[in-house]
Amino acid sequence: MGAGASAEEKHSRELEKKLKEDAEKDARTVKLLLLGAGESGKSTIVKQMKIIHQDGYSLEECLEFIAIIYSNTLQSMLAIVRAMSTLNIQYGDTARQDDARKLLHLSDTIEEGTMPKEMSDIIGRLWKDAGIQACYDRASEYQLNDSAGYYLSDLERLVTPGYVPTEQDVLRSRVKTTGIIE
Repeated sequence: MGAGASAEEKHSRELEKKLKEDAEKDARTVKLLLLGAGESGKSTIVKQMKIIHQDGYSLEECLEFIAIIYSNTLQSMLAIVRAMSTLNIQYGDTARQDDARKLLHLSDTIEEGTMPKEMSDIIGRLWKDAGIQACYDRASEYQLNDSAGYYLSDLERLVTPGYVPTEQDVLRSRVKTTGIIE
């Protein structure tokens, strides 16, 4: 019977030691509650902290952002195209109006988070249009992602086969956050 009690005591000491270690670890854990209006930068701060304090994003994590980046790029161009009529801005080249119609149609038919060549070509042509640039310059008059100019100006790099998002690409990505992130 003495051996059984000894095993129980050993198990009890191990449990107490583990609980103490967990309590010490928990005491060192910093908990942060970020509050703010929509699109005020809460998720960006979390991303920056991961880059600075947790060795950044792994290759696999970066690759997971490709669909988000493509979606952000498309949504940005769509917002500009829609604002063209709202702000009564004409395209610099009338052929871009056809491109805008094609883009609106394509955006309804492609798989979310993808960037087929036809679409990237259309977005590239639109981005170079003087009317689109004039509309972009008036972005304060409609809702446009902060990252729009960054992604649209670098579209060629984003659609290159084998593209891997940089930390800057990841930081500038935008996903509507709903809920709690740990």
